[in-house]
Amino acid sequence: MKAAVKALFALVLSAGATNALASGGEVTMLDLTATWLGGLSILIFVLAYMLVIGEEFLHLRKSKPVMVAAGIIWVFVAISYNMAGDTTSAHTMIQHNILEYAELLLFLLAAMTYVNTMQERNVFAALRSVLVSRGYSLKSIFWITGLLAFCISPIADNLTTALVMAAVVMAVGGDNKTFIGMGCVNIVIAANAGGAFSPFGDITTLMVWQKGKVEFLGFFALLVPAIVNWLVPAILMSLFLPKGQPEGVTEEVRIKRGGVTVIFLFLGTIAMAVTFHSALHLPSMVGMMTGLGVLKLYGYYLKLKGDLPHDTIEQHAGSSEAHSEGQFDI
Repeated sequence: MKAAVKALFALVLSAGATNALASGGEVTMLDLTATWLGGLSILIFVLAYMLVIGEEFLHLRKSKPVMVAAGIIWVFVAISYNMAGDTTSAHTMIQHNILEYAELLLFLLAAMTYVNTMQERNVFAALRSVLVSRGYSLKSIFWITGLLAFCISPIADNLTTALVMAAVVMAVGGDNKTFIGMGCVNIVIAANAGGAFSPFGDITTLMVWQKGKVEFLGFFALLVPAIVNWLVPAILMSLFLPKGQPEGVTEEVRIKRGGVTVIFLFLGTIAMAVTFHSALHLPSMVGMMTGLGVLKLYGYYLKLKGDLPHDTIEQHAGSSEAHSEGQFDI
């Protein structure tokens, strides 16, 4: 989670110079587009973004160049304002962006802790077990995993959804590389398409919703385009799927005690976040953090019953680097 959080922090900061309003009130906006500092800032941004794109080849985490670039750009912004005799606007803008970052971070912290707790309680492993043990045909598995990825991704992160469904495809497909390749591509497309019509499905939609640019129900206007975005490539790929019945796979995994309850607590937490944001006009992260507190209390109850290792939920809250970073990458 650390790398993703750092990258998000840097990106939010680097975008801060375009905000006209900050928590401290109205700020003076300077037009830096025709200045050499503005041009240099764009150049630095492009160079940092090129390093982000080349992460796979350079093995340099995207957060590192972006953080450095963001810091330099903010220095240029501060110099420009100071040269204009304004020593407060840059400071006010960066404070405003740190506040927005904190709200987003706390929201994601609660959501990822829930997802990791469900994973620890074998919720996703049990779902995979059911699918691989039912004896579905290859084409059925292709459509079932795609549909589940489309339906789960609006409330869970894309990476977890893709990993669970891809595990099903790989377990059923065996040595059939053609089926595995098409099935995994279908899952990634479905997970991204499904996340587009929900505030919780993608980091971008979450930021737009928290900012108040689009109301919660407004995202559902994208439902039909999202379905089309998944179905069109899925139908085309299904025409080239290999036929046949996969060999029987026996896998039995049971959800640990409390797993089903955690699912409902997660849904209730999301409902709280929406209610707090829409009805009470509070930041949605207040609802998410309240729900996280409820999860921790339930975790304490499970620990008293001997069904949860000590501090498991606390560990999930601070050890989701791979999952959280993947949510930004898929």
